[in-house]
Amino acid sequence: METAFTPLASLGGGLLIGTAAVLLMAVHGRIFGATGILSGLLSTRITQDWGIRASLLIGMMAAPLALLLLTGKGPVVQIPIGNLAIVLGGVLVGIGVSYGGGCTSGHGVCGNARFSRRSMIATLVFMAGAFLSVFITRHVLGGF
Repeated sequence: METAFTPLASLGGGLLIGTAAVLLMAVHGRIFGATGILSGLLSTRITQDWGIRASLLIGMMAAPLALLLLTGKGPVVQIPIGNLAIVLGGVLVGIGVSYGGGCTSGHGVCGNARFSRRSMIATLVFMAGAFLSVFITRHVLGGF
């Protein structure tokens, strides 16, 4: 299994996520945690910040369309694993988000920028989990 090295695309994505996080904090005083944004939208009660959450989610979904309109090409997504592995991964991420009290954008981007000890520990834990998952998938299971 080959790993794609895309430094410019990664830098651009990081700059966009960082800018969005700073603007959300500066304008609305809110932390940009994608999982928290989505869970707030899926809640049965409509809160005061529902419009902000919906706008952020629509913006995240509209970005590939904007790329298509600007360049004539949409993003290329290649997933070298089966649907079962994707569903299992999603379930495991959901469990981790629940136990960790947030996701990579909330802890990894915003929490670390605020020097939150809890976020620093959470980031170390999910990075260790990612390293271990990649090692097991590629070297123990032979990449599936």
